[in-house]
Amino acid sequence: MSAMPAKRTAILEEIRQKVAQLPTTPGVYLFKDSAGRVLYVGKAKNLRGRVASYFQQGVELLATRGPEIERMIRDLVADLDVLECESEVDALLRESRLIKDVQPPFNARQKDGKSFPYLQITADEDFPRVSITREPKATGAKLYGPFISAADLRAAMPLMQRVFKFRTCKLDIFDDPNRRQHYRPCLLYNIKQCTAPCAAKISQADYAEQIRHFRQFLSSKGSLLRKELTEQMQAAAGKLEFERAAALRDELRALEGLQRRGLVHDHLQPEVFHIDPTEGLTRLAEILELPSPPRTIEGIDIAHLAGGELCGALVCFIDGKAFKNGYRRYKIRTVAGNDDFASIREVVQRRYKYAGMDQELFPDVILIDGGKGQLSAAWNAFDGLEFRPPVLLSLAKKNEELYIHGRGGPLRLPRNDAALRLLQAVRDEAHRFVQHYHHILRRKATLGQDKEAAAPKPPDYD
Repeated sequence: MSAMPAKRTAILEEIRQKVAQLPTTPGVYLFKDSAGRVLYVGKAKNLRGRVASYFQQGVELLATRGPEIERMIRDLVADLDVLECESEVDALLRESRLIKDVQPPFNARQKDGKSFPYLQITADEDFPRVSITREPKATGAKLYGPFISAADLRAAMPLMQRVFKFRTCKLDIFDDPNRRQHYRPCLLYNIKQCTAPCAAKISQADYAEQIRHFRQFLSSKGSLLRKELTEQMQAAAGKLEFERAAALRDELRALEGLQRRGLVHDHLQPEVFHIDPTEGLTRLAEILELPSPPRTIEGIDIAHLAGGELCGALVCFIDGKAFKNGYRRYKIRTVAGNDDFASIREVVQRRYKYAGMDQELFPDVILIDGGKGQLSAAWNAFDGLEFRPPVLLSLAKKNEELYIHGRGGPLRLPRNDAALRLLQAVRDEAHRFVQHYHHILRRKATLGQDKEAAAPKPPDYD
């Protein structure tokens, strides 16, 4: 790196000392600026080794990581945080989740919202079918994944189908042999990759046994099948059947790719699962000890880039569903620099200045995107107001910790908890909405654009 001010040199030296104490386990690392804002999220098989590679003396980041990362390390990074994970696969999935939620400015990939695929086995059909999907069923299906490589999963499907002969078609097949016995099966039956329940070539009981064996395989490491393929590959190579050996090698790689997946119950992709609003609100009332489920929830988030174009936004959910007429957005007027806490106080004061005084009512729940500090900033905003809010919460992205004003430490809900998933939906929508507004302001500032998109937008409270 080029010469830099003494203060910046001292900051980097402090970071190096912190890096030396990091674990050598897989995990996710987060680079932050002086205000605590996340600049970059990355994954690592070895946290200490990976993070150290950014801060080693004499490292050529411009050549190895590019100009943006080099500028981030040289000028902006002031602190870092890590999240240990059980495996490299878990680290990749958690990295993706954080990038989607936080939208760090120096992460170029994984901001498009694209999800990882699942392997789905229908459980509500007489003859279950197997499919690859990014939009799993809410009920009536057994899911495996998410898989970190859609290509590996697609490559493994024909291999698994040859062994377990499950169906992949979209036909509605019922256990009525008289209706099915004259049906002509497809090519997969002729090449012995399906037992053709569509043509009554197999009984429901026998097909169920096939699916049971397949699920056992997916729940295991697939060691028996892997051993069998390895022996066949070695035998083919011994007979100089190199094309056959190469094909078996590819099948082995596809099989190993099946192990590179997360666990469904971790709910690292809550956006792909349906949320039952009634269930979420009922569960939220239980957690908050309310006499009845809340009806209105408002979520607040802040956006900025290196202190520029500060803005805030508010989204409104009624009965667990987005009510877009209630959305609001705010240019930050009184804050200089990238002070999230002060920005939150301003938005809260402006939004709820007249709430409780007959002009506008409080929502049942106010949700702030952030942790304990953001929650305190929001509460302090009510010091100069006439009334206090009924329920004030914050939801931190890193570990999905729920802070409830007036209670002690954070609450960690299970990943599949209905209340957590509802609050995640509110928080993520607030984040999406404020980022949209922030991009509009940036375009105006950098390109001098005076006109926004033609589609009607919520009013600007600035």
